[in-house]
Amino acid sequence: MNAFRLALNELRRVTSGTLPKLAVLALALVPLLYASLYLYANKDPYANLKHVPAALIVQDKGFKDLHAGEDVAKELLDGNKFKWEQVDNADEGVRKGKYIFALTLPADFSEALQSPADFKPRQGVLTLTTNDANNYLGSTIANQVVSEVRRAVSTKVSKEAADKLLLGFSTIREKTAEAADGATKLADGSAQVRDGENKLVGGQEKLLEGAQQLSDGLNQLAPGLHEMHEKTRDLPAKTRQLADGSRKVADGNETAARTAEEYAAKAQQFVGALDQINGDVAAKLRLLGFTEQQIQQVMSSLGQVRKPIDDTNAKVQGGASSLRALANGADQVADGNEQLAAAMPALADGIARADEGATKLAQGAAQLRDGERTAVDGQKQVRDGAVQVADGSAKLRDGLTGGVNGIPNPDDPTRLATAQTIGDPVAVRGLSQSKAATYGAGLAPFFLGLATWIGAFVLFLLLRPLSRRALAAGQNAARIALGGWLPAALLGIAQVVVMFAVVTMIVDIEPSNPLLTFLFLGLMSLTFVAILHALNAAFGAVGKFLGLILLILQLVSAGGTFPWQTIPVPLYPLHFGLPMGYAVDGLRHLMYGGDLSVVGHDVLILVAWLVGALALSSVAAYKQRVWTPSRLKPELVL
Repeated sequence: MNAFRLALNELRRVTSGTLPKLAVLALALVPLLYASLYLYANKDPYANLKHVPAALIVQDKGFKDLHAGEDVAKELLDGNKFKWEQVDNADEGVRKGKYIFALTLPADFSEALQSPADFKPRQGVLTLTTNDANNYLGSTIANQVVSEVRRAVSTKVSKEAADKLLLGFSTIREKTAEAADGATKLADGSAQVRDGENKLVGGQEKLLEGAQQLSDGLNQLAPGLHEMHEKTRDLPAKTRQLADGSRKVADGNETAARTAEEYAAKAQQFVGALDQINGDVAAKLRLLGFTEQQIQQVMSSLGQVRKPIDDTNAKVQGGASSLRALANGADQVADGNEQLAAAMPALADGIARADEGATKLAQGAAQLRDGERTAVDGQKQVRDGAVQVADGSAKLRDGLTGGVNGIPNPDDPTRLATAQTIGDPVAVRGLSQSKAATYGAGLAPFFLGLATWIGAFVLFLLLRPLSRRALAAGQNAARIALGGWLPAALLGIAQVVVMFAVVTMIVDIEPSNPLLTFLFLGLMSLTFVAILHALNAAFGAVGKFLGLILLILQLVSAGGTFPWQTIPVPLYPLHFGLPMGYAVDGLRHLMYGGDLSVVGHDVLILVAWLVGALALSSVAAYKQRVWTPSRLKPELVL
């Protein structure tokens, strides 16, 4: 008989009967069930993060016009990436597993983000509170999400900081433009000062011309008076006749002397005004930034320009003094020669010449007056130009001052810290209530739960769930069920002892609560053994297959890797109904130092499954005390 014939006979044997055929079909479907359910449950866990509960605590008070905390909260709530719940405090919620993690935006979050503008840089700190006892990968996912939030906030804040920096440059440009306008007005004022000075020079030239004419008139007056003196020297007898004429001459000389003295005083005032102008020009040149050497050169040039005026003034002063002496002498002559007036025609002629000279002196004085008026007008223009120079200088000063004040000038450490804060304005502070030491430790609760179930499963490949002798003897069903469960339970405890020792001593995964972790593993083993015992006792060979199916269902619903909320919603009842989810949850809290009150709830669920499984085993033992043909010759044997 060849191998093909042997294989055909074996296939005929295992498919003889309805139940064997169903068993073969079930064996064919096991990979399908495993692959389809597992892939269905884990097809896209990130798409189901919207079902993962997370707490959001917004304490940010805002700063000026920035409310970063509210903006971030709105973005998170609208993003729907997690099942966010905005609360005031979430420490207890994270500790008890109500929330997978919590994100806190502190009270000074906005103020910290604005701190680089005041050159007191500090990062805005996001606080991420996690608890690996809830789910190890949940903390990892939370870190990734918060990193995305951090990047988004950093991008926005950096953009605003750059915008303010560019706005600062615009302000500096505006201030500089104002300074440029001030400088332009200053230049215009300087030009007006120059024009005014030119007009002042013209006025001074007219004053020089008038002073020259005054000198000529005085020169014409002197010969007439001299001729009159010559013609009257040899006429002592006629002094009485000349008295009237002498008196008139004396009066005219007095008037001329006073007039000359008045113009001499005005000329002296003009020279004094020029001295004042020289001082003002020197002061303005200093304000404009000219050096003392340049100022001395300008003053020397002005001195050369006004030298003829000073000379003329000296002559005018001398002429006035001479006229005063002449007037005094004429008065004395008039007193002594009152009788000369009627007898001296020549004296009248001399007086006429004196009158003509006085007229010319008056004309020169008028021209001197006009020149002085021109000089005054020029001086007014100089004054107006000086006012514009002052205004332009003030605007230039204010503009440059504003520009300088608008330019940041931090020291090197502050500049470096500000640049770093602008580039990385947000930091994340992790606050872990309980934490797995390594990736292996993070997945240990799931694999320990899986190992415990598989250990219980293989026990019944060797052990019989119920004693046939006890069943044949009609003993108490509960006693039979307990007697069938205890050997497997003892072996299960042995499995836990060996597994726990190797995991803690060799693999070096250290639970936070070793004793409680060991006891909880023992309870898990007792419960899983009881469940598989009940399935085998109640359904025989089919029970083994059901135990395998139950393992698959628990693998996809226990939340051993991703948070259980990421599985499809139709699988939620499996998580809440099957025991492995509670086993994994309890192990996480015990191994990572989580809240023990949560473990108490998990213990109650496992105990309930243990009691229920033993009850089902007792019912199966009760029914199997009655022998049937199918029990004597079962259709399917594994």
